[in-house]
This record gives sequence, C-alpha cells and structure tokens, in this order.
Amino acid sequence: MLPSQALLPAAVFALTALQALASDTFIAAIYEHAVILPYPTPEPVSPRDALDLMNKNMDVLEGAIKEAAQQGAQIIVTPEDGIYGWQFTRESIYPYLEDIPDPVVNWIPCTDPSRFGPAPVQERLSCMARNNSIYVVANIGDKKPCDSSDPDCPSDGRYQYNTDVVFDPEGKLVARYHKYNLFRGESQFNYPKEPEVITFETPFGKFGIFTCFDILFYEPAVVLVSKMQVDTVLFPTAWMNVLPFLTAVEFHSAWAMGMGVNLLSANTHNTSMAMTGDGLFTPEGPAAYHYDSATEEGQLLLAELSSRPRLAPACPPAIDWGLHATSIEKFPGGNDTFSGAVRKDIFTFSELRHKAGNYTVCQGDLCCHLVYEMSDKRKDEVYVLGAFDGLHGSLIKYHWQICTLLKCPSTNLSTCGQPVETAQTKFEMFSLSGTFGTSYVFPEVLYSGVQLAPGEFEVLRDGCMKSKHATSKPLITATLFGRLYEKDLPHPLRTSQ
Repeated sequence: MLPSQALLPAAVFALTALQALASDTFIAAIYEHAVILPYPTPEPVSPRDALDLMNKNMDVLEGAIKEAAQQGAQIIVTPEDGIYGWQFTRESIYPYLEDIPDPVVNWIPCTDPSRFGPAPVQERLSCMARNNSIYVVANIGDKKPCDSSDPDCPSDGRYQYNTDVVFDPEGKLVARYHKYNLFRGESQFNYPKEPEVITFETPFGKFGIFTCFDILFYEPAVVLVSKMQVDTVLFPTAWMNVLPFLTAVEFHSAWAMGMGVNLLSANTHNTSMAMTGDGLFTPEGPAAYHYDSATEEGQLLLAELSSRPRLAPACPPAIDWGLHATSIEKFPGGNDTFSGAVRKDIFTFSELRHKAGNYTVCQGDLCCHLVYEMSDKRKDEVYVLGAFDGLHGSLIKYHWQICTLLKCPSTNLSTCGQPVETAQTKFEMFSLSGTFGTSYVFPEVLYSGVQLAPGEFEVLRDGCMKSKHATSKPLITATLFGRLYEKDLPHPLRTSQ
C-alpha cells in the first residue's frame, strides 16, 4: 500500500497519464443482429440447450466483433435480446440467466471464469473483448436470490433483470445496468427497486448506458446526460418501429441532437416484428445509420465520433424551445381543424390546402406554428399540421407535446396519422415551432423511404426548426417531439412506488 503522503501525487500522475492517452475522437461500431430465436415454450429447457442457443448467437456476434476490431473500432454495441431472443415466461427464461456481479469486484471472466459460479456467457463475452482489444457491450439476463426478509422478494425466491454488461479491452467487467423501464410483455423480468445511473470512464470520453424503452423517461436517460454529464450513451435496443414519430432511426437521431450527446444505438433485426434501424448518432446528426425492412440480414456500422461532443466547436447551443412560437404577435386564425388518431393519441390537425402558407394549430397548452412552401402542390397527396398535448400509453402513461408537419397515407383525411413510408412532394422550405412547456424537445425530419435528412435542417436558438434549403427528397414528416416528464403519471407496476 502507498504511504498516505504519496496518494495525492500518485492520483495526479494517474490523471495526467489518462489525459495524455485521451483522444479527441474514437471509432465506434454497432451491430444490428438477426437474432436466432428459441422455440417458444412455457417449460424451461435444460441449461445445456439454453447455452447451445446462446452460443449460436454469440458465434454471429463474435464475427461482427472481430470484423469491427480489424477495422479499428474501439467499442462495439450489440442489441437488446441479442443473445437469447424473446417470447419467454418468467420460468422459461431462467436457464438463460447468469449471476452478474457488481463491477467493483474487479473481475475478468475470461481468465477467472469460475470465480462467481458458472458464467459461460460472461466468460465468452469477456474473451471476445480481450482477444480483440475492444470494449464489448452486450445484453444478457441477471439473476439474484432473495428471501422472506425482503418483502418484495418474488415467490420463486429470485429477482430477474434485463441487463447490459460492458467488458473493457482486457476483458474486465466495467459496467452492469439493470433495465428500469420494462416494455409491455417483459413479464419475465423484475423492475429494479431504484433507477441505476451507470457510467464509466475511457480514454475517449465518459460513457453511460441504458436500454431501449428507458430512452423515453427522465430516469435514467435524462439524469444520465444532464446530471452525470456523459459524452456518449450506449443503447442496446429491440425497437419496434412505429411511424410516424417513433421509427428507430428518426427518434434516436433526434434524441442525440436534443440531448447533445453521442448515442450508439444497436437494434435487433426481425422484420416480422418491425424491428430494424440503428446507428451512430451525434448532436449534429447521424454519423452512420441503417434501416432495412426488406431482408433478414444483420448489419455492422462503424464511424469516427467526437470523444467529447459537448466541447466540440459545432456543439449545438442551448435552445429556448418555446421562444419563437410565443414571440409571434398574432397567430393566424380561421384554419379549419379536425381530429385524427396517431395510434391512440388524438391530434388536432389542419390540412395544408395551398402550395405555400402560414398555419397554426393548438391543443391544450401547445400551439404549433408552420410556415412552408411546397415545390408543387399535388392533388394526390395531402399534408397536415398537427398538435398533440397529453398523455400517451395504456398501462404506463407519459406526457408528450408534439408539433408535426405530416403526410397522410391518402387524400382521405380520416387516414391522417396512420403509418406511411413513401411520398412524392418536396418542399422549397419549412419552418416549424411550438409553445413547448419543456426544454426536452427532439427534432426529427424523415424523408420518403424512411431516410434521415442529415445537414438539411437546423434548429435555431429560439426553438424554430428550419430547412436550410429545398428538401432533397420527398418529405414524410418534420416533427418537434417534446417530453414533459414532470406530468407523467406514477408507474403502476414498480414495487418501490
């Protein structure tokens, strides 16, 4: 042990060494994995059969990890459910789970696999990281025993958690995260009693991690970014695309822009469940992204990213999201409005009847303002300006404020709000703003064919989203997606509430 007077110089030396090794950029990778699924059964399979299935998926992931490392990647993120899939009951998933220790134990499973009991999945992931000198991020299942002294202990005597793990280039377990916001159908897992805010330092920035549905909530997503000041978020997900606002690539890109961080989003790939779309997203837009609803193939993406995007000269400034719309002296009136459903959310819509115009639509406390000019007003395509201010969701209810310029699937106004992937109308310009009651607003622009529009729009400091020039492709949506976290209803299922 160092003498006490040597601790401070040693700490200063260590910090100086880390800073000397720090890099302004790093190469990141994500892999969209077409998961090999188990045969759905209510009865548990044998541990050997469970491991056989997981090894088949890890064979694929190991190939992607090797390829990424050979191309210079320093970190790779793999998807949620990427090792064993889904369609489990609480009992049938048990053979797939391992006991994952807290990273403070300083453990390298690749070199000491039996330290905490059988852990073949953690051992193999650790060896993938160690053998390829790369950070590996994966999603697996954790099991923790409990007993009657814990009043929340399940009747089967264990907690089961949807869990992300991170292994560093030496194979050491450096992060473990238990998913806090479970999506419907995840009854095989327990909710952690408290939200976890997991971060770790690397030579190329401060990283945080959470999983899929977590991205829509204050805890842990906003806490991780706003309070812990991470540079990059690791995001394993099994995202089912929901047009027009929650397609994976558009919302994840918008979230990275709105929060001012890198987001490494790795999705599972299953077209029958509308699962596709991932990317390496930055505050300036996507560095690389992928969306494929036609094939059943996986996809590896790599990109060079800023290690500390908050310090980059191009980092977007702070935005007052309601300033522009509230500064308009008089909202134009006289626009006919009608109601339309986006899934189960009832929007207030106004049809854009002319080639160019200046429209306002209000709902609740939100007024959305649009100035636009179409390249050509087609008779076979209808666009609307829409506003929504209210709770979304059935069991778990959370508050959205949305302003959107939206293409309808047909000229029948009753279809407005239903999913649409293609369009033919281009815009010479558009300018969209709203009287948002939140600072958490995420800007989205989606083109025909579910394509993003990097570099083709900007958000001004007064909260106005503007096209920089005429759209290069036909437009599906231009959206400002706001979240009023403070108006969310209490979660009905968490035992801690």
